[in-house]
Amino acid sequence: MRYVQYCKYAGLIVVLFGFQNSSAQKKTIDQKVDSVLNLMTLEEKAGQLNQYSGDWSFTGPVTKDNTKIQQVKEGKLGSMLNVVGVEKTRLLQQYAMQSRLKIPLLFGQDVIHGFRTTFPLPLAEAASWDLEAIQLSARISAIETSAAGVHWTFAPMVDISRDPRWGRVMEGAGEDTYLGSLIAAARVKGFQGKGLGNTDVVMACAKHFAAYGAAVGGRDYNSVDMSPRMLWETYLPPFFAAKEAGAATFMNSFNDLNGIPATGNRYLQRDILKGKWNFNGFVVSDWASIGEMIAHGFAKDTSHAAQLGLSAGSDMDMESRSYIKHLPQLVREGKVKIEWLDDAVRRILRKKFELGLFDDPFKFSNEHRQQQQWNNPQHIAAAREMAKKSIVLLKNHPLPGEVGVGTLPLTNNQKVALIGPFVKAVKDNLGFWSMEWEDDSARIVPLWKGMLNKVDPANLLYAKGCNINDADTSGFAEAIETAKQSDVVVITIGEARDMSGEAKSRSSLQLPGVQNQLIAAIAATGKPIVLLIHAGRPLIFDKAASHASAILYTWWLGTEAGNAIADVLYGDYNPSGKLPITFPRTEGQIPIYYNHYSTGRPAEDEFQNNYVSAYIDLPNSPAYPFGYGLSYTSFVFTDFKLSSTSLKGNQTLTASITLTNTGRVKGKETVQLYIRDLVGKVVRPVKELKGFKQVELNPGESKVITFTITTNDLRFYDDQLIYNWEPGEFEIMIGSNSKEVQVKKINWSR
Repeated sequence: MRYVQYCKYAGLIVVLFGFQNSSAQKKTIDQKVDSVLNLMTLEEKAGQLNQYSGDWSFTGPVTKDNTKIQQVKEGKLGSMLNVVGVEKTRLLQQYAMQSRLKIPLLFGQDVIHGFRTTFPLPLAEAASWDLEAIQLSARISAIETSAAGVHWTFAPMVDISRDPRWGRVMEGAGEDTYLGSLIAAARVKGFQGKGLGNTDVVMACAKHFAAYGAAVGGRDYNSVDMSPRMLWETYLPPFFAAKEAGAATFMNSFNDLNGIPATGNRYLQRDILKGKWNFNGFVVSDWASIGEMIAHGFAKDTSHAAQLGLSAGSDMDMESRSYIKHLPQLVREGKVKIEWLDDAVRRILRKKFELGLFDDPFKFSNEHRQQQQWNNPQHIAAAREMAKKSIVLLKNHPLPGEVGVGTLPLTNNQKVALIGPFVKAVKDNLGFWSMEWEDDSARIVPLWKGMLNKVDPANLLYAKGCNINDADTSGFAEAIETAKQSDVVVITIGEARDMSGEAKSRSSLQLPGVQNQLIAAIAATGKPIVLLIHAGRPLIFDKAASHASAILYTWWLGTEAGNAIADVLYGDYNPSGKLPITFPRTEGQIPIYYNHYSTGRPAEDEFQNNYVSAYIDLPNSPAYPFGYGLSYTSFVFTDFKLSSTSLKGNQTLTASITLTNTGRVKGKETVQLYIRDLVGKVVRPVKELKGFKQVELNPGESKVITFTITTNDLRFYDDQLIYNWEPGEFEIMIGSNSKEVQVKKINWSR
């Protein structure tokens, strides 16, 4: 029955467009697009630019509208989001095949860090600094998503952010442009696999274009005001990297940039993206952002908003209904160029052809493939590996009486008290922007289950102690007694999963509720404390840290969180994560980031604060610097060498350093290369990440790590936005993080 039904719809397409005859087979996709476009009315063209949410809640709000199916049948809807599963996508695609031109629908979904299998938050994955693992995470997400009938993910988010108050910091790769660009490309390649048209890929969507991560005050949806040079040097490169990696789509951002809403910003969308960068995909608005230009004070009504949005280069209207209502009349009145409308429609139709939807509208609605990928054990194993790589060891002091041996890893014969609100938490492990399924409670591995899978249950004790965010201390007494019976206490603290994410900006990054009081009460027992910090962003936990012998930053790690944490706690995996974002001491330091400029009055040390750029009440330095992360072993850097200290023109510099594992166990170190341009026509950062290499060494093993540096690594934008390098003195730095580096100076002339 399904085969007959497919042939019926496919046959209608053949009759209408003639794509099956031998001459049409030779047509290029652009020719096929034009042949469809020439048959379309203005209303049908506007329909292709119109996107609605489905009536099912997955990662966004539900918008009830009893005319949606009728609009699909009338060709007034080109795309839907929040429609998941082969039954739903097939049904809606069947309705699309009842429209006059039989143009298939695109189905999109917020697949941010996993679909059926949830991986760590994107910021947590960035802490792995493992590009292959990050690409694999996106690859698996695409396989599972496409098997559920979805063609398109609204990821990766490639916004650079230096402000952890911004809730969406959890969705990106952190503060650094270089690292963020590499991760952007890796995720695009993972989502899009071997190319559109394959049934195991989804279209990637680089978002949010642009500068959304610099919202004033870290407040979501807020304005952004920055110099063109800052825009080009810091915030645009990850988008360019995503475009170069082949990202099929872009999404514009909610914010205004220097007074122009991004949705209506012609400079961003037409001049840069579609002009200078020659992007041939399409741009989708963020949720209702076209209509929101009215609230910005940039558009007077939805008709004006539609005019501004399309004229600026925003191709698809997500949920504001401005285009479908007004574009045909705006074109007839000459307020919107027909060339711009046609260009937007072409871009969307081209992707539908590239996906193969015109050949088979139902190619992604395959029940067998969906069932096959529903609980793929290889995907679960990959999620566990990614989670282990994302954990960052921030502190590991010896136990009392021990010398040179950290509190971690734990041993199987220790009696461990597990205390805190997250020990048995289940769905919190998914973090924000995650898909939810009816069987999540059985599939997600909480910490308690992960520990039971690892060690003898007789050596595990439990007390909740407190909730995440209230003033209830009634559980303290039980927690204290439980701690007294243990050899070591593992305390889980942090923020709830819905405290980081979209619309989750926080003015305070302190631990919520009475968690600090609980830790102090447990510390009074004298038992050594291991802190596990669950969060989607950098938190401020100085009080808690002062009581801890060891600290693991565990973020939100997804489906396999409990198993991964247990693997690290017991040393089956030696933590190797490095922070992709600076952790502040207090909110008063924000924004804080490693690659800041110097000033005319730089502070020379942590405690100098007399008429220099410093605070009078705390050091300038962060709690934990960018690139920081410890290991259960120790590494030593020696024999730092440069191939030359004086170079000219296009010569190449080689920098090498010897890395030695001086500890007792195998471990992985991420060796980081930084450069500083000491004098420039514009002020340059105090250091910039320009390379890194991950190296795994056995105890006592050494390896020479080599970096190649060219003048491309020295280039920057000047005040005229000319991208070039200048001769002069440079510092070359290599080390384990942005603060702990060895430095050598060179001169590079023309």
